[in-house]
Amino acid sequence: MRNLTGDTLAIPRHCFFSLAALLLLCGCGSIRFSQAAPEAKDFHPQSVALLSLDMGGREEVREALDRIIAGELTDRKWFRKVLSDQTVHGLLRDNEALRKATSEYLAKLKAVNFSDSELSGKIGELAGIDAFLFVNVDYWYYTKEADKNLAKVGLGMKMINAKTGALIWKAVHHLAPDYVFLKPELNAVAGDVVKQMVGVMPH
Repeated sequence: MRNLTGDTLAIPRHCFFSLAALLLLCGCGSIRFSQAAPEAKDFHPQSVALLSLDMGGREEVREALDRIIAGELTDRKWFRKVLSDQTVHGLLRDNEALRKATSEYLAKLKAVNFSDSELSGKIGELAGIDAFLFVNVDYWYYTKEADKNLAKVGLGMKMINAKTGALIWKAVHHLAPDYVFLKPELNAVAGDVVKQMVGVMPH
């Protein structure tokens, strides 16, 4: 139940909005891509959970990234409750009804690319959360491009209204600082990526 494949998330037909209405480009230029639904301005979740953390095969850094994301969300003091990936999986282990609802929700999402409002609402009620976060890792490595050594980290994020199952916000961002001898820590680069993305997240 940890992985979420694909880069799109279907939403109920009554919540559909056009790309033109969605597009929100950060004026400071710090985020490479960000979209918010029109209702995002009126969506003020008090609690948020990292429901899916797709590591893209980099399981060895799951704990570190989970800690970075949960820490940044907590430090912002926008939410009364923040559930990390680790906490969510603890709840799933201990609560059969929540585990069943989450399994069905993610399975349906993967199979038909549709966010089921009934199931998302049930998950929100059982876990006591207003919003879900889906995070995927696009880049997490050292590479060389145009004769430059780069420490590259890229993430995608989506926020879902738990009550309605609607996609509220999505963003994609990456940083790739260059270096000569001393490699930047990828965890530190990830921290900067997360900070900038969370900075434009609806709240």
